[in-house]
Amino acid sequence: MSWSSPAREHQSYRHEAFLWADADDFTAGLVPFLREGLDADEPVMVAVGPEHTRWLQEGLGERAAEVTFVDMHQLGANPARIIPAWQRFLDEEAAGGRPVRGIGEPIWPGRRAEELLECQLHEALLNVAVDPEVPFWLICPYDTGGLGADVLEEAFRSHPVLVDAGGWSGSAGYRGRDHVDSLFAGDLAAPPVQVRRAHFTTADVGRLLTYTRLEFYVAGLSAARAAELAHVVERLAAGSLHRGAGGGTVTIWAQPGAVVCEVADDVGVDDPLLGRRAPCGEDHDALWVANQLCDLVQLRSTVRGTAVRVHAWTC
Repeated sequence: MSWSSPAREHQSYRHEAFLWADADDFTAGLVPFLREGLDADEPVMVAVGPEHTRWLQEGLGERAAEVTFVDMHQLGANPARIIPAWQRFLDEEAAGGRPVRGIGEPIWPGRRAEELLECQLHEALLNVAVDPEVPFWLICPYDTGGLGADVLEEAFRSHPVLVDAGGWSGSAGYRGRDHVDSLFAGDLAAPPVQVRRAHFTTADVGRLLTYTRLEFYVAGLSAARAAELAHVVERLAAGSLHRGAGGGTVTIWAQPGAVVCEVADDVGVDDPLLGRRAPCGEDHDALWVANQLCDLVQLRSTVRGTAVRVHAWTC
């Protein structure tokens, strides 16, 4: 496959889903994309899993040393950390309008259901997080043999262009910003019946630290992990009050493989990228801290209120 086309000059942001079925498809489609970028002296970053990294490095041969490879299984374990990594790459390499290329594979078979939801939100957010005038060409591979039809259909909604062995096509299902808003306002799965719940206000928010630390420990986290997560929850609750909420609710439960805590209030937020922008200096907002310390963070908001759900994996 040739990725160059006179009608598709690399002059603005391009976000495309690449559909592949086996290792030969993967390398035959993506190695030429990388080579053409390198031949054009474009900086290239690839964020895929270790096995796919090996495929691409073998296909590139000596030129693999010219590519920045990142282990997506580490970077994207919490999908909210991916956009800041791409932003750093753009800040460093796309200065002055220099074209750059990337491959990012946040979705792979076997991800937890909650992780998959956040990956899908991440893919939609890329369409609003990157300035459309930045000459960044991003390809997102999707394993058609290992992912369900519903996952592929969701990819069609978040990528304006689809690519496979047969060439390019526009995605009839692409929804742009409307899709971001729909996902951001969506309901998270209901907690189980057995939960621990506490309410907080300005007057008693300081009590949350001791309360949540004990609850997390009882739920199965180590003492150190329980203390770390309790500090996150305390900051999230303080963030609710700072946004103007009179109070809120902290709900804690255990589920197979995880301890989960949700901080909810009645004040909506209108920025779905909260917690996904690198802070300036030492001013670390609560959601940014949560995304660095928690295994997964889910943020949802409407005019009725906001919920932040943090997960700590126990296995």
